[in-house]
Amino acid sequence: MTAAGDVRDPGLQPERTRLAWRRTTLSCTVVAVLAVKLTVSDEIGAKELTGLALSALVWVAFLAVAHRRIRSLGAARPLPLSHRGALLATMCTIALAVFGAALIW
Repeated sequence: MTAAGDVRDPGLQPERTRLAWRRTTLSCTVVAVLAVKLTVSDEIGAKELTGLALSALVWVAFLAVAHRRIRSLGAARPLPLSHRGALLATMCTIALAVFGAALIW
């Protein structure tokens, strides 16, 4: 029988989670690049520049959250995602969608 404090083999679950975070980060980066392309192809006004700046800020915040989570999954016993981290990732995703929609209209 093993004690609760023993090191366990986490299997492939942390690796799958790490890959999911990387895919999500890639998707977020594609959205940010498309926002830049959309802004550059049209006439740049105050509204477009503000939307682009806010999108870039949200993108950087999401990259920070994702990088921190990916790094934490390398431990033998990775801690669960904190409520704060989950809320920040969710808010970044929603904000990026809203800013992207604002750039289109």
